[in-house]
Amino acid sequence: MTGTMIGVTNANEQQALDRAQEVRQFEDSNLGVKGLLDSGLSTLPPMFIHPPDLLSSLKPVVGLKTDSIPIIDLSGSNSDRRPSVIEEVARAAREFGFFQIVNHGVPTEVLGQTIAAVKAFHEQPAEVKARIYRRESETGVAFFASSVDLLHSNVACWRDSLRIRSGPVLPDEEEIPEVCRNEVMEWNQQTQHLGVLLMGLLSEGLGLSPSKLQDMTCVEKRNMLGHYYPYCPQPDLTVGLKPHTDKGVITVLLQDQVGGLQVKHGEAWLDVTPSPGVLIVNIGDLLQIMSNDEYKSVEHRVLANPGPEPRLSVAVFYYPLECENQIGPIPELVSPEKPAAFRQFKLGEYLKRFQTEVLDGKTLKNHFKT
Repeated sequence: MTGTMIGVTNANEQQALDRAQEVRQFEDSNLGVKGLLDSGLSTLPPMFIHPPDLLSSLKPVVGLKTDSIPIIDLSGSNSDRRPSVIEEVARAAREFGFFQIVNHGVPTEVLGQTIAAVKAFHEQPAEVKARIYRRESETGVAFFASSVDLLHSNVACWRDSLRIRSGPVLPDEEEIPEVCRNEVMEWNQQTQHLGVLLMGLLSEGLGLSPSKLQDMTCVEKRNMLGHYYPYCPQPDLTVGLKPHTDKGVITVLLQDQVGGLQVKHGEAWLDVTPSPGVLIVNIGDLLQIMSNDEYKSVEHRVLANPGPEPRLSVAVFYYPLECENQIGPIPELVSPEKPAAFRQFKLGEYLKRFQTEVLDGKTLKNHFKT
């Protein structure tokens, strides 16, 4: 090894050590990103600055025409309109992996109250939130900064999150922060009912019985994440959330009116423009696997927030219940004409890999291809 190569190696090792120390100091502070900002920060710490190749992809492609994320009216889903709703949902799940829904049954006031409650939690004093700052929690409630893989990722993201287990049972009431407790409980009930409706439509879109995905416990296990994206002093150097695919069956997302979510479609990144009363649904890796590659789990990201008002979003992730159950393409969707695109595996194996993988633009489903 030449002296130059040794020098580069030593420099890289020192850079990694410096980053690990910076991350540990930030994590031990329990402040979160908003706490950093409130301390008077005017420039990004190095751990939040992303590499040039990712940052260059944030620039819009001049002259590129793109389609919009489909908006689907769910009214009449249990009437004679159901076949046309199923067709729209299935087409969007196959072509985009994302769709927006209106007339979904969740009252408008619940949407507003949920966003307001999550905002109220994140805007509490740092010392109040620090009491539940943790990456893992047996209580089912945790507050943490950046992303779940912060401690072993290459770069951090400019956001804070409140995670609450919402299925099969909520945490004990006293564990849920009082400032958002009632709203979280109501939101959980609404999204459980909505999950049943969506799983039915997606099942029928695959030619299966309406109850197929529900019978596979795909509505039972849910996690709620309430994200807070504060103003970023250098939004051109970082992101709110790195490009990734979701790992579950589906995700239901409520976002406020600030914007910043983008979905990859082909080579383009499409803005998901906020609209009052709209919820966003996307296909997760598990459903792409179970559908034998019919439905698509696609990359999405959130830009850093350049404006004075924080961006709020609330996501519900749906997973099957039992970790020992075998996951793979649903047998009815496998044939000589369309053989299994993925192998069978235990859900526990999948979730363990998710907890140890760095998420930087990678997707878990590729590990299980045949």
